[in-house]
Amino acid sequence: MGVIPALTGRAPLFRDRRHAGRVLAEHLREYADRNDVIVLALPRGGVPVAYEVATALHLPLDVFVVRKLGVPGYPELAMGAIASGGVQVLNDDVVSQLPYAEQWVAHVANEERKELERRELFYRDTRSRPHLRGKTIILIDDGLATGATMRAAARALKQQGVADLVVAVPVASPETCDELRGEVDHIVCAFTPASFAGVGQFYEDFSQTSDDEVRALLAQAETQLSKRE
Repeated sequence: MGVIPALTGRAPLFRDRRHAGRVLAEHLREYADRNDVIVLALPRGGVPVAYEVATALHLPLDVFVVRKLGVPGYPELAMGAIASGGVQVLNDDVVSQLPYAEQWVAHVANEERKELERRELFYRDTRSRPHLRGKTIILIDDGLATGATMRAAARALKQQGVADLVVAVPVASPETCDELRGEVDHIVCAFTPASFAGVGQFYEDFSQTSDDEVRALLAQAETQLSKRE
């Protein structure tokens, strides 16, 4: 496991997520053209980044959808998360403090599962979910602040039996990058600025990625890969 160290000098500034993806791809060249590697993006913001990585490395691209299970009445407090493939990860520290925790988790998970399934159906259209067991997965987002969603996704992927899990982001809080090392096989943080207030500060354009853009990029990535085969 390893972290690419922070670069000295002025904090990096990406034009947009696509530019950040091209920068990140240079740190992942060792995975290019491998038939055991799949690039997975956390939608929505991670998809434009991952699209550029997958295109540059000639790898398949898909999404890994994660939905937080917020405590009723306190939605920012996570009881856990659900993810693509029917995986559920619980935050035992929170769940153990809740009365009727089993019922609350089941209720919230049922509601969030509807949104997860809606997104997966819309993003993939007729494409099937990729087989992940035994694969090397490069899991990408547009940056890491607290890393809560990435941590949930990593745990869910481990439950699905992936062989090697690589978390890769263009920019991250140094502390979060360091904390995640114990939960994944490799972590690639292209830039870890000492002064970190939020992911958006390192992008000139950090406008929201739409569902339509996610859908279009996944379709384009599949078309480009099929042309190479």
